[in-house]
Amino acid sequence: MAPYQILVVDDSVFMRKIISDLITENPQFNVIGTAKNGKEAVEQVKLLKPNAVTMDIEMPVMNGLEALQQIMTEQPTPVIMLSSLTQEGAAETIKALELGAVDFIGKPSGSISLDLYKVKQMLHEKLQIAVKSKMRSLHPSSPPRIIQPPAQRSIPEAAKLPEVKLSARVGASVTHFDHLVAIGTSTGGPRALHQVISNIPADFPAPILIVQHMPPNFTKSLAQRLNDISHIKVVEAQDGDILHIATAYIAPGGWHMTAYKDSSKIYKIRLTKEEPRSGHRPSVDVMFESLLAMDELKRHIVLMTGMGSDGAKGMLALKQVGAITTIAESEETCVVYGMPRAAVELKAAMHVLPQQDIASKIAQAVLT
Repeated sequence: MAPYQILVVDDSVFMRKIISDLITENPQFNVIGTAKNGKEAVEQVKLLKPNAVTMDIEMPVMNGLEALQQIMTEQPTPVIMLSSLTQEGAAETIKALELGAVDFIGKPSGSISLDLYKVKQMLHEKLQIAVKSKMRSLHPSSPPRIIQPPAQRSIPEAAKLPEVKLSARVGASVTHFDHLVAIGTSTGGPRALHQVISNIPADFPAPILIVQHMPPNFTKSLAQRLNDISHIKVVEAQDGDILHIATAYIAPGGWHMTAYKDSSKIYKIRLTKEEPRSGHRPSVDVMFESLLAMDELKRHIVLMTGMGSDGAKGMLALKQVGAITTIAESEETCVVYGMPRAAVELKAAMHVLPQQDIASKIAQAVLT
């Protein structure tokens, strides 16, 4: 089989050489060309039609985010971002993932202190996923470049709740509730979460637990970004957090997240450093399994885009013990149809829905 053709984009000659050399150490890949800024990248993508692109973010003339947005509008192509491991770099990476980048890796500096072998392995693995992923062009319903704060945005019709006062539904306390939502996702997840969480109404009468496969630091930026564009509160979970309605809790990178009920019958979050499950920490299955004994709650379980099968067995177990709703994202909107496919094959999913219909289904299920 002919090798996959990769375009390398970076403003540094040194970095273009390093990344190109790392890529071509795998015979499955060939570097078809390079570009030194975003403007050149857009032109080269149109001319060369590569199978995938590695894209730096900070570049002159046109930066990586601007180039990514133009590529995803005009010539949708799988893109892997090369990200700085700083907090600022993490925030920019989250924006790139919202705009349609498949995934990211920490950018190697060439320093002997960095494990370039590990970077190479990760780059090869993510490129193998990228060249087989499904690309969708940006269109008016996709995440816009500049998003209004929640207070200035109208709630989409699909996500509006009936005119019922919150106190009449759940009582006066925001820590007592009858419903709980749990979501698991991986590759393509930030964009999927943007679509779903931003369409959850402000007075949503349940907490939402989220596991997104992502390294430390990046989950914090993801939570901050989702909080900025959503009607509900979104936070990176901390050990001992009390679960509140209308709040989404994202498992921090490198930690398993579970829910439990304390002696006062208050629901809380526990974070642990137990061994990874199927290579993942946080693990969706670990989170889902912590909900098995909570039969006093109406549980609503969602699996979205991602590689592998994490969460499928946990979803099936929850369905078997009485979960009210189990949803798998449909193949048509997944970047990688792995985790949802596994749930469908296990017959764990009661509903198979495109990404844009998931929020309204959750709202409907919680209110009926």
